[in-house]
Amino acid sequence: MPTSCPACRSRLRVSRLVCSNPDCRSEIRGEFEVNEFALLPPEPLEFLRLYIKSGGNLKKVESILGVSYPTVRARFKDMLYALGYEMPDEPEPPQPDLAKERSDILSALERGEITPEEANLRLRALRRR
Repeated sequence: MPTSCPACRSRLRVSRLVCSNPDCRSEIRGEFEVNEFALLPPEPLEFLRLYIKSGGNLKKVESILGVSYPTVRARFKDMLYALGYEMPDEPEPPQPDLAKERSDILSALERGEITPEEANLRLRALRRR
């Protein structure tokens, strides 16, 4: 359904509804409100359908689309923006090198190379980065 005027780009209003039965073709005229979901462009609407189908789980959406999680998050943000919502700022996921450092610290602890206290200090230092 077109949502903006092809001449001036203003928002279109729904003012007429017609029955789809060819034998009836009843018509209702008036001013009808269209919800925000009906106004979504095709790409955000498809993402919304997939998001709902996935039970609101972005990891499942990532798996279905075969794209990275940051790409899925970006598309989610685009969809929210298209709906007129803002997504709250969330902490960045751990950087790969931090995840490796965390794993190295835990491995050193497991091998007895460092004490639990030293491991705790190092892990806390990583969180502050």
